[in-house]
Amino acid sequence: MTRQEIEREIKNIFQREFEIENPGMDDDLRETYEFDSIDAIELLLEIEKFLGSELSQEEKKQAMDIRTINQICDYIERIIQTRKAAVAK
Repeated sequence: MTRQEIEREIKNIFQREFEIENPGMDDDLRETYEFDSIDAIELLLEIEKFLGSELSQEEKKQAMDIRTINQICDYIERIIQTRKAAVAK
């Protein structure tokens, strides 16, 4: 999965689930879009659907400091890489 595919899907999630059209990649989600903890939980559920599997508690903890869409994309890339490495072992 490429970075572009991840970005496209995240932007689709924001449009579909949060009615945020074309969000800025580096906008602070809390400040710019009033994104709250309930939104964050909903986003994690959407990420799980996108990845096709549940996030571990550790993966969920890693999401706590995310503030921008770029950070969300980085987060998803890390999860994919970590899981690929674990399968390769």
